[in-house]
Amino acid sequence: MTREDYAKRINIVIEHIGRNLDREITLNELSEVSNFSPFHFHRIFRAIIGEPIGAFVVRMRVETAARLLRYTSLPVQDIAYSVGYNTPSSLTKVFRQFYNISPNDYRNNKSYTIMKPLQLNPDINLKAPKIVEQEEKNAIYVRLQGNYQSVDYCGAFNKLWAFVKENKLFSAGIEHVTLSHDDPKVTETDKLRTDVCLVVHKPAKPQGEVGVRTIPGGKFAVFTYVGPYSNLYTVFDTIYRKWLPESGYQVRMEQGFERYLNNPDKTEESKLKTEIYIPIE
Repeated sequence: MTREDYAKRINIVIEHIGRNLDREITLNELSEVSNFSPFHFHRIFRAIIGEPIGAFVVRMRVETAARLLRYTSLPVQDIAYSVGYNTPSSLTKVFRQFYNISPNDYRNNKSYTIMKPLQLNPDINLKAPKIVEQEEKNAIYVRLQGNYQSVDYCGAFNKLWAFVKENKLFSAGIEHVTLSHDDPKVTETDKLRTDVCLVVHKPAKPQGEVGVRTIPGGKFAVFTYVGPYSNLYTVFDTIYRKWLPESGYQVRMEQGFERYLNNPDKTEESKLKTEIYIPIE
């Protein structure tokens, strides 16, 4: 069994955790999902992810709560329930331990930054988004961990294209997409997770470090940004700081994604085109 095989099983566990934050998640349950014994599971998880499973689950709960507090108007009580705490006071206790502020104070104090300040660039001119209903997509993917601005996207896409060739998956309409699992405002840089994806239109089976996943559908606000990928961090800040509070929409508890429309090896940085999909309701 290779490291990629281990990582694939752990990725399945992480997806399961993300879908079930609203309830208690046991070690036995996660070990069954991973198909490892409970004795080995937590050791393997820590070796792959770099932190114990219990600490990881708590961090996922608190970071999800932080995003909901900042980007939605859901009551604190509802947010507490949605991330697995029976009472708002339980969430408050853990939230204070992580960020030295209560959930209510964090929501009301828009200038308070948990880790990194917002980056707004007046030179970025984003047009109003298109509001679309998007069908779910099937994709093959490689998961990367680390700084969103420095992980090896090109290497991951090259692995995926080799997989397409090897498994005869080529067809018209393959899309280059990335899904970011974590908010760099509340997650340490070395723990940020990204799924680098090719949307494919033929059935695919996971193999080694290449997994198969569904990209969620539903309603999205779709922004078109033209410019260097290095500015995407600022583009997201601009969307969440300027557009979202005035839009009348709330973000859904689904992942957004980015779709890349031209080849960075053949396109000037200033002409790179990216579609940014923000899940809304």
